[in-house]
Amino acid sequence: MTGLRVLAVDDEQPALEDLAYMLRADPRIGEVALARDGASALKMLDRAMADGRPVEAVFLDIRMRGLDGVVLGRLLAQFARPPRVVFVTAYEEHAVDAFEIKAEDYLLKPVRPERLAEAVRRVCAGLPGATEPASEASRPDTETIPVELAGVTRFVASSDVRYVEAQGDYARLHTGSGSHLVRIPLAVLEERWGAAGFVRVHRSHLVALKHIDELHIDSGRCTVRIGDTEIPVSRRHTRELRDLLVRRARKGRTE
Repeated sequence: MTGLRVLAVDDEQPALEDLAYMLRADPRIGEVALARDGASALKMLDRAMADGRPVEAVFLDIRMRGLDGVVLGRLLAQFARPPRVVFVTAYEEHAVDAFEIKAEDYLLKPVRPERLAEAVRRVCAGLPGATEPASEASRPDTETIPVELAGVTRFVASSDVRYVEAQGDYARLHTGSGSHLVRIPLAVLEERWGAAGFVRVHRSHLVALKHIDELHIDSGRCTVRIGDTEIPVSRRHTRELRDLLVRRARKGRTE
């Protein structure tokens, strides 16, 4: 893979110059174009595509005059060949927007070189024909979701989530090391993570099939055990879950 063609967008000149300097210092980056606002960024992206040299990644500020970064990110997601988007912002509260847009990463200012390097790695790993192996967090069936812990935004890979519990308009992600509350409805996660092996077993629970340790059916009541946690399975989901587990077990024996 040749050097990446990227576009950095920020309406603050010093921040834009700092970001451009760090990007150009990365040997994986080939070209760095700069834009001071969303409208200029769109024009540059259209021009690059018309010239047959489409931009592969956009490093994008969020709060800008005119067309802000979230709106621009949504527009980019509608491109026939959308560039990878990495948000670079001083504000934590847009992490959910980044998740919905399927941004590659979400960096908080001031940007640390090691975090920018990780964002570039994620972009490279997700591009067609990538030569470096994709990490667990960048596989097509794996998605990262932002969670906020004591003012710090972290990204949790869906592959690390064992089960999800609905809490109103929120969802609590349970991993092997703890739990995280996110402002995303359970139904949204069910739709987005179905291909990754997550199954709805109850109106308030979504579980990862690979993390189910046991299935119990007693007097018509069905539950599954994940680690030390027992999760109820509603009657209407019991047969589907049992069939899925049986097919999964058979597939495992034949591989």
